Amino acid sequence: MNCIASAEARTTENRPQEALRQLRIALNRALRGKPEVIEHVLTCVLARGHILLEDMPGTGKTTLAKALARAIGGRFARVQCTPDLLPGDITGFNVFNQKTREFDFMPGPVFADVLLADEVNRATPRAQSALLEAMAERQVTIDNTRYDLSDTFLVIATQNPAEHHGTYPLPEAQLDRFAMKLSIGYPDRQDEMAMLAADVGAAPEDPAPVVLKPGELRHLQARAAAVAAAVSLQGYLVDLARATRTHPQVAIGLSPRAILMWQRLAQARALLQNREYVTPDDIQDVGRPVLEVHLTRGRDACEGLVEEILRAVPLPAYRRGK
Repeated sequence: MNCIASAEARTTENRPQEALRQLRIALNRALRGKPEVIEHVLTCVLARGHILLEDMPGTGKTTLAKALARAIGGRFARVQCTPDLLPGDITGFNVFNQKTREFDFMPGPVFADVLLADEVNRATPRAQSALLEAMAERQVTIDNTRYDLSDTFLVIATQNPAEHHGTYPLPEAQLDRFAMKLSIGYPDRQDEMAMLAADVGAAPEDPAPVVLKPGELRHLQARAAAVAAAVSLQGYLVDLARATRTHPQVAIGLSPRAILMWQRLAQARALLQNREYVTPDDIQDVGRPVLEVHLTRGRDACEGLVEEILRAVPLPAYRRGK
């Protein structure tokens, strides 16, 4: 087993950019015309962050989640969030076995590599809270027993920005566990034409290709975590967070957990750019979706708030790795 893992590690070390290129190709085939969204998704995957997709129905959110799970060689599970959803429907529950006279644990959909929580804001706060421990610690506790989740466990939650009847807004504690808020949007005319052409004669289920072998994603994530971040850039991140905490239009600024995730996202973005060091551009490139998940609340958000905060903090003068 160790020999196999070592071989996988050497393979990923020798071809990280090729593996990332193949992931891009697979996801761009599944979601046409959205390369920027794909880059942000891959950034979250490498940084081990969770994603909140806020968009209209039918824009490809489920398709993207399923293609990602298959491309990374992981297990996919889906939870359709409704008001009658119970926490045990997500995490699993114990069932009494009449033959053994003992309780058997029935794992829920959270025991997957990619979990799609569809229309997460339609679940009650009680059901939403079932994801808190899983997203923060990659484990669940049921009847005082802890169960570990996959090392590469990722939540992709979706919500509809235009329909609020019968929904429960995500609390701050839940939002703080997401790395980014993304919006796919509608494709342009050319991409929709290509989508229709590709659908003619296609099989009912044309799955995305498997790109990574088991264990390879963990090595890519470890490589992203090793990307150098200069002290001056870490100070820049702290200053940005402090700017959110003192802004008059922000009720709750970025938490320390959010800053840590922002740095990991910048490291992942640098790796995607085939660099071993973080630049200010990396921090700003991922900064908008990071700030949006923590600071904005859909249509009621202050327009331009994210850009205002990014402009308010001066860029640092830094030297690579210093």
